[in-house]
Amino acid sequence: MSQSDPARGKGYGWRMRLGMLLPSSNPVAEPELTRFLPEGVSLNTTRLKLAGSTREDLLGMTDGVEQAVKLLADAGVDRLVFNCTAVSTFDPAMGEALRQRMESTGGRPATSTSDAIVAALAALAPRKVALVTPYIDAVVEREIGFLNHYGYEVVHKVGLGLAEGKAMASVEPGQWFREGMACAGTGADCVFVSCTAIRVFDVIAGLERDLGLPVLTSNQAMLWWCLREAGLQDRIPALGRLFA
Repeated sequence: MSQSDPARGKGYGWRMRLGMLLPSSNPVAEPELTRFLPEGVSLNTTRLKLAGSTREDLLGMTDGVEQAVKLLADAGVDRLVFNCTAVSTFDPAMGEALRQRMESTGGRPATSTSDAIVAALAALAPRKVALVTPYIDAVVEREIGFLNHYGYEVVHKVGLGLAEGKAMASVEPGQWFREGMACAGTGADCVFVSCTAIRVFDVIAGLERDLGLPVLTSNQAMLWWCLREAGLQDRIPALGRLFA
């Protein structure tokens, strides 16, 4: 980190500045993550066009990656993250391709939501996963294929059939809690509530307590992995076992 940057001395990202590439229709990730950022960690965001869930919509979000990375580099970020579950899990190769493109353009470490999910699942070490999402069927099935590729059996799936970020954001946290509780008895040993555009941080701890299983979410996994990759070991009890 540059010692010549005066903003470092004012408490903005003096430990790490995270630069996030986010779907244009996602109103949740920034406020949800900002509430739980550790001291000295800041979040800077730019957006890429994504306001639907068709194959063309999802792949189209990747078109502007290089320009978005250049904009975040202007802000002096330390690490980059492409934060969209449906795009980064589109196929098992997508995360690595995005990471290489971001690092090549930005000249700094980069990751994606899919990288974080894989790392978080490895840390929690489940065998069978219950997948809870707001997505349409095609996106759910691609995500199941992604999880299967890494050796996880999906024993229960939920998709609410929502195609756009604002609709996903409108789902009340209590519904995600109830969908999680409905995973009891499915044989799952981890519940993955997937999507960066849903309001779920406030129910993670309670769901883990009542269900007796670890709960993984997209923004939670992303924050955890970006911190750990940077060598930051902060614990955030409200965000569940992953952060314990």
